[in-house]
Amino acid sequence: MSVSKFERFFRSVAGLDVDKTDLKRYGEFVNRKVYHLLVRGEAIAKANGSQVIEPFDLPITKGLQENIRAFEQLDEDIALAPILAHLTALPRLSLIYSDETEAQLPSIAGGLSVALAHTLKIIDPKLKNPQTEHWQRSFRIFDLIV
Repeated sequence: MSVSKFERFFRSVAGLDVDKTDLKRYGEFVNRKVYHLLVRGEAIAKANGSQVIEPFDLPITKGLQENIRAFEQLDEDIALAPILAHLTALPRLSLIYSDETEAQLPSIAGGLSVALAHTLKIIDPKLKNPQTEHWQRSFRIFDLIV
């Protein structure tokens, strides 16, 4: 992932200064949360008798949808979506993903990223450079709800 785009993204969203050492943490977060959404999407698709995970199967909340829109607007300047597409691993599940689902995953990862940046700032409104404890607290919050 382009470190400079990663840094610019967090600075633009929440005024945070992150560096390449935060990149691994961030990548693991994005993959874990996208995986959780896909697992739930698979369960929903199966419950509906489908053999394919469609975008409407993913449990996208109103708040996450708003963060996806915020990401898409911001991404016009930063062009982070192609990097997120590469960064986001597609886990093997028993159902396949539709092309539309795969195409939306970078924006979903971007929406999760916007929410993460805001969460870091909510945890400590004066925060400029997140430390391990800030990342861990944010991840615990997301684990409660996503």
